[in-house]
Amino acid sequence: MKANNKERYLVLALLFLTVVINYMDRINISVAASAIRGDLGLSKEAIGLIFSAWAWTYTAFQVPGGLIADRFRARTLYPILLVGWSIATILQGLVSSLGALIGCRVAVGAFEAPTYPINNKVVTEWFPPEQRASAISVYVSGQYIGLAFLAPILTLLLVSVGWRGFMITTGLVGVAWAVIWFVLYPRRNGDNFEDEGSVHEVQTLDKAAHKTKAKTDFSVAFKHPKLWGIYIGQFAIGSVFIFFLTWFPTYLTEYRGIEIVKSGFMASVPYLGAFCGVLLAGFSSDWMVRKGFSAEISRKAPVIIGLALSTAIVGANYTTDNALAIMFLTISFFGVGLASITWVFVSLMAPKEHVGLIGGVFNCFGGSSAIITPLIIGVLITDESFAPAFLYIGAVAIMGLLSYLFIVGKVETVGALSGKIRDKV
Repeated sequence: MKANNKERYLVLALLFLTVVINYMDRINISVAASAIRGDLGLSKEAIGLIFSAWAWTYTAFQVPGGLIADRFRARTLYPILLVGWSIATILQGLVSSLGALIGCRVAVGAFEAPTYPINNKVVTEWFPPEQRASAISVYVSGQYIGLAFLAPILTLLLVSVGWRGFMITTGLVGVAWAVIWFVLYPRRNGDNFEDEGSVHEVQTLDKAAHKTKAKTDFSVAFKHPKLWGIYIGQFAIGSVFIFFLTWFPTYLTEYRGIEIVKSGFMASVPYLGAFCGVLLAGFSSDWMVRKGFSAEISRKAPVIIGLALSTAIVGANYTTDNALAIMFLTISFFGVGLASITWVFVSLMAPKEHVGLIGGVFNCFGGSSAIITPLIIGVLITDESFAPAFLYIGAVAIMGLLSYLFIVGKVETVGALSGKIRDKV
């Protein structure tokens, strides 16, 4: 029996809200960071380590997480993962040492690792090819819309119940949502659409590719300069993005002197900016493709412009006006949203038989920014100044911009085995 629109909209709504809760449990530690630091007497370097810890397992478990997503039904698997990372979130409100907090964040990252592979699998099962891009954009928007609306709510909750009650409450929300997901998600698997661009074919091609020598497979992912160009670009975009998920609330309260509740409302503005950037990038890029523009313009232009705009974050160093600082940060995060279509370069440039491998490496570079950048910021900043951190982020954004301009160059499919260019887009 084919899925009807009511079922599809229900599944999409469940995905959207799950992404919102997913990101709530990613950023709750950053919202509570100042309170945790003051209560436990932690250094800025220690806070940077806590911010980084989530990404250790999230990045490392991307491939195993994808395999788990392939093996088990979303209706059953997602509640298990939700309960897992929610319990780890609750435990953060009960522990009192740096090591225990790091352990909890590592657990959150491990349980969240399969989430986006599951999201993509669900969309593939429930939506025909011509509807998937729209469906994906809807649930991905949850990370920005959710953050925008959650920021003030979370800060109010923090003030009301303290950081320990705050972590316990946000964890309990995840446990409750696990039950709701299991009850509301349709019992059947969907229609399991298969098409030329489906996940199923990519998996089949990937399995075929693994029949070749592993050494050859991995060399394909690393020997082409063009691929290194998109890897570097993804690290750059991820570095700007992760600042807003980790150090941003601390910057507003400790370095801008903005009262905690007010900071939550001010923090929502850049998140909305990023949401607008995501929508503009997707619609404008597809529009240019339909109008016959080359891949260099239709695909690279949003990314290059977005990375250029991301450097606006440095402007916050040169103003004492909080509203003006928020404007610079909003422009920067809007740029991140505009540059968010970078996954398209994996499909355009990777040989079909190595899409999975190159996509995994690409995602690992993006994930590594969540490991490295929070740590570097923790080392660079002082009690008096956050300016070195913004200079670092601006420099990394410029590195990504130059990478797309001069290393990626023309958008072409790289040769699978010879290292030569095989196809042109």
